Amino acid sequence: PEAFKRDELKVALGLHARSTRYLESVAAGLQRHDLQGEPVEPVAPEHVHHAIMEVFRRRQARSNQDLRPYARVQLITAIEASGLSREAFLLCVRQQDEVSTAMLDEAFAELGEQAARRDALRKTFDSSGKTVAEFSDMYGMDPAEVSRTLEQARPARNAPAARTSAPADVQVLPPEASAADTHSAT
Repeated sequence: PEAFKRDELKVALGLHARSTRYLESVAAGLQRHDLQGEPVEPVAPEHVHHAIMEVFRRRQARSNQDLRPYARVQLITAIEASGLSREAFLLCVRQQDEVSTAMLDEAFAELGEQAARRDALRKTFDSSGKTVAEFSDMYGMDPAEVSRTLEQARPARNAPAARTSAPADVQVLPPEASAADTHSAT
């Protein structure tokens, strides 16, 4: 610390924090590390969202292709990883621009569709009275995929601990519950 002048260090860290490489790491939800390389804290959902949108804007400006589907997948992953409900997530990110709002709406709509498909599969499986293998064979599905989907569709018995980045009055839900809330809210 004594080797660096305060102003020079501030400029260097500012340049690093605005670099695309750093933003890509934040957008991926990778844990933050201190200067010794030790993990220190998870990245807040609003920081992940901001990084995803900034990387999207930078890449879209240089590309002739529509990169929205790629960014939407990243947003869905970030929303699921946050464990926050739709309302809590929107409260955290507080975006203002139309592009960001539209992309979040698309991501929440897709999460709702996924939750509805999982729920429909679970209900069909429960009413069939078959084993996973028999059910999978009957519908021509992969047994491992059916097992995974049924596991995701089961209600979470143990709610995850509240994230420190969520305001105290915000309810934290598991990804399955937040996706179901999304579907019922639209």
